[in-house]
Amino acid sequence: MPLDDLPGRLSRAVSFYWKTRAAQAKKQESSGQADQGLRSAVTGGAQMDGFMELLTEAIVEAGINRNHIFQNKHLDLPGFFRPTKEWDILVVKDGQLIVALEAKSQVGSFGNNFNNRTEEAMGSALDLWTAYREGAFNKTLRPWLGYIFMLEDCKESQTPVKVKEPHFPVLPEFRGASYAKRYELFCRKLVRERHYNSAAFITSARAQGAKGDYKEPAEDLAFAPFLRSLVAHLSAFGRSA
Repeated sequence: MPLDDLPGRLSRAVSFYWKTRAAQAKKQESSGQADQGLRSAVTGGAQMDGFMELLTEAIVEAGINRNHIFQNKHLDLPGFFRPTKEWDILVVKDGQLIVALEAKSQVGSFGNNFNNRTEEAMGSALDLWTAYREGAFNKTLRPWLGYIFMLEDCKESQTPVKVKEPHFPVLPEFRGASYAKRYELFCRKLVRERHYNSAAFITSARAQGAKGDYKEPAEDLAFAPFLRSLVAHLSAFGRSA
């Protein structure tokens, strides 16, 4: 399988994430234009570039020419409910969309951002599949859609969260679930409901993450099966110009 040293490469991507985030926050603070709270570390972008390069390498090792892989530019796809949506990695070959990947993360502000993150991922999938149905980019070939999420591993993300039930009870799996558990459930349901072909969910603590430490809370949402699914899809398109 491509990326035989997956744990090592994933560790380097995690380390890059935390170091880049810290560098961006420090740069904005030194310029005297830091945004409020943790926003100063996310407005600079590029934190997930380590993951993007890891995935690009995996796609190349699966036999896809780099000319067909789009990582830093030309990432817009037509939508159905909106004109376009920008993805994190695309594979486009012979006029066909082969792969579309989305990668997100969250550090702090869990209560404020959980719904935003989940609604964004669901909306992106709905928009893509509806546009596909309408023939926006492919005639019959169904593209592979992947979702990656990295969550800060800390007390706040691991503490059980109360839910409000003024009219109807929530589904039992959400009762007493932490934000980490909620994200795990969310990623799993995205795949079970066929909104995404595969999803990967990892957690990492800020201090240890800078050293490359991470966790994969759920076996079915680990990076290895995610890559196996991606490579299996790409096998029909690789090893050609």
